[in-house]
Amino acid sequence: MSLAFADPAAASRPVHVVASDAFAAWLAARPEPVRMWLSETGFEAGLGEVRLLPAPDGTIAAAVLGSGTARARARSRFGLARGLSALPAGDWHLEGDLSPEAADEAVLGWLLSTYAFTRYRSSSTPPKARLKLPEGCDGARLLAMAEAEMLTRDLINTPASDLGPQELEAAFLALGDRFGAESVVIRGDRLLERNLPMIHAVGRASPREPRLMELRWGERGPRVTLVGKGVCFDTGGLDIKPSAGMLLMKKDMGGAATVMGLAQMIMALDLPVRLRVLVPAVENAISGTAMRPRDILTSRKGLTVEVNNTDAEGRLILADALALADEEEADLIVSMATLTGAARVAVGPDLAPFYTDDDGLAAALQAAAGPACDPVWRLPFWDPYEPLIEPGIADLDNAPSGGFAGSITAALFLRRFVENPRYMHFDIYGHTPSDAPARPKGGVGQGARAILTALPQMLGL
Repeated sequence: MSLAFADPAAASRPVHVVASDAFAAWLAARPEPVRMWLSETGFEAGLGEVRLLPAPDGTIAAAVLGSGTARARARSRFGLARGLSALPAGDWHLEGDLSPEAADEAVLGWLLSTYAFTRYRSSSTPPKARLKLPEGCDGARLLAMAEAEMLTRDLINTPASDLGPQELEAAFLALGDRFGAESVVIRGDRLLERNLPMIHAVGRASPREPRLMELRWGERGPRVTLVGKGVCFDTGGLDIKPSAGMLLMKKDMGGAATVMGLAQMIMALDLPVRLRVLVPAVENAISGTAMRPRDILTSRKGLTVEVNNTDAEGRLILADALALADEEEADLIVSMATLTGAARVAVGPDLAPFYTDDDGLAAALQAAAGPACDPVWRLPFWDPYEPLIEPGIADLDNAPSGGFAGSITAALFLRRFVENPRYMHFDIYGHTPSDAPARPKGGVGQGARAILTALPQMLGL
């Protein structure tokens, strides 16, 4: 989807942004017809509430958009986007007492609100309003964020029938080609030749070959490595999921989609980093060659893993990819995955939980999350739980029994494959369960904008 702001030189209609507590004073300064119109229509300047204001000739002269109360704004992300997305087609500009942060959020929310997943629809999308970039906003950065988010959403929303490992590879290679990156793909039995045995074990049951995709971009600056889980569909394997548990499993490549979106932002903004992206892509299917419960796999790192649940496959493919990532020096390694239901029970669908042993990285990320409109929450690498992932018969257990601290034990499992102390792991959901401002129901990126915003502090850029 191509995004653009309205031409700054073109005529446009104003959108008056007014807070609830300032509405009475603002209204008192309006002409009587405007006061009567807003009174008759019950406008109270609630967050996202919008009214079109007519001109004497019956055309639309302007709009008024409520920014609500401070409490309402604190309880809602992209609150203004609800009203901005309801504006009729045409060119508009914002007026009112907006802080730079509020203006950025309004513009980003408007951009994200233009998203629609239309691949399988026969009806066309009606024209949408265009917004002029407010003074002081970094339009290139906001566009890069929004366009990357739309890539992530499109990938997650596409059903597995049309987005298996091969199609994810095509999107990955297209991303690299767009920015002149170097890309390499290892497929099928060559994974065994290249010592990536757990990626092969998870994906070998499917006729759609498993693979490891790698992208490199940039020739200066700190080294940043991104690793994303690319399970294009997850049946659960021989520990098969119930049918209800499979309904959202097209989104199990949400980690891959999100790191691809983050990589697009970094490359589009030409950040001074040396970027490496690794995506293991598989379909966790069922056949005679599927891995079995209690199989013991030997990982790239040499650690053995007892498979106590074939539905805990994402950490297996990530483990090999992380071991490969860790073989090169990096200033930052980030893994992202739709890994555990336990994370969603802990923090719900809106927060992106993350793990790191580096307090500086955590502080930088948490400080960046607010300005990026991308909330995150730190969970602990809790060392006393390490024995839970040690089954005795092998070095590691991929699915400890008992059900306690499932997100933490999965994160501890992954940490065993990374020696680099500057490592962060995200256990994201990748899905909005119901329509929200700037976030329609369906696939969504989480954590990527916060990471992008934190990179200067994390890396000293």
